[in-house]
Amino acid sequence: MTTADSVLVRPRALAVGGLGTVRRHPLILVLAVMVLVFQVSTGSFLDPANLRGIATDAATLAIVAVPLALLVISGYLDLSVGSTLALGGLVAGRLAGQGQSPVVAVLGGLAAGAAVGAVNGVLCCYFGLSAFIVTLGMLTAVRGLAQQLFPLPLSGFGAGFAWLGGSRIAGIAAPVVIAAVVLVAGALFLALTPAGRHVFAIGVNREAAYLSGISIRRTPFALFVVTGVAAALAGAIKASVLDSAVGGTSGAGFELTVLTAVLLGGVALSGGSGSVLGVLLGVLFLGSLQNGLTLLDVPTFWQQMAQGTALVAGAALAHFAPRAAR
Repeated sequence: MTTADSVLVRPRALAVGGLGTVRRHPLILVLAVMVLVFQVSTGSFLDPANLRGIATDAATLAIVAVPLALLVISGYLDLSVGSTLALGGLVAGRLAGQGQSPVVAVLGGLAAGAAVGAVNGVLCCYFGLSAFIVTLGMLTAVRGLAQQLFPLPLSGFGAGFAWLGGSRIAGIAAPVVIAAVVLVAGALFLALTPAGRHVFAIGVNREAAYLSGISIRRTPFALFVVTGVAAALAGAIKASVLDSAVGGTSGAGFELTVLTAVLLGGVALSGGSGSVLGVLLGVLFLGSLQNGLTLLDVPTFWQQMAQGTALVAGAALAHFAPRAAR
């Protein structure tokens, strides 16, 4: 087997589930214990209404976490998603507030997100600049652009635009349905398509992937664009739910939350490893943690400390658990 062959075979093994699911995703056990503790402590954590609330709150996080995870698996990173979320929500809200149809308003927001993603993709994939530095700079630049274009808070987007965040499809909140579609699409993309295997191959060894004939620029560039679109969609959903958007604060800190979910889910920051199932677990873990601490009336700063501690603990668990299982 050649080096290039081994690069292509390994991702398949990583993408396919099996009997070692729990061993590969120890977060399942941690999540189960945490849910049990919250249920015993609050008596209402597992109430259907509360679970629906967790799913709705976590939906926007999942929508962005899936494409960001694919980007990280390919060896890149996008720290600008929080500002892109704000810009997408503001553009969509402004268009809706001006009387445009909800579809046009949302498409306008998605176009703004795609533009941000394209800039990130060109600079990182075609000019070879550091994704960390580029997207960190874009985090600030896009936030400044949003504040310059929309210096005042926006609100009053209309009943049609409210459908995106407030409606139900077959009794399920629309954001949850959208998140489910994104999760399934991401899983199928990784498991069943050649491009999905290329994502792993590029993340494992970019040079070997190039020598095996894989386009090491086009695929990550597309992932940058999709990540930008997903962030803008999350922004439009949030603007729809709140019927308002603020350039200076919308999505502030969101990039760290979504990255935390991705890393908690077992996606390697160095690239080449990860799964959509793991990302889903990371999203559910953060959503459950925040909800449970809120039910227990824990102050916000303790919740932030708990989230940071969870990330460190999750990283340690992902590092040591597979070794202990061998």
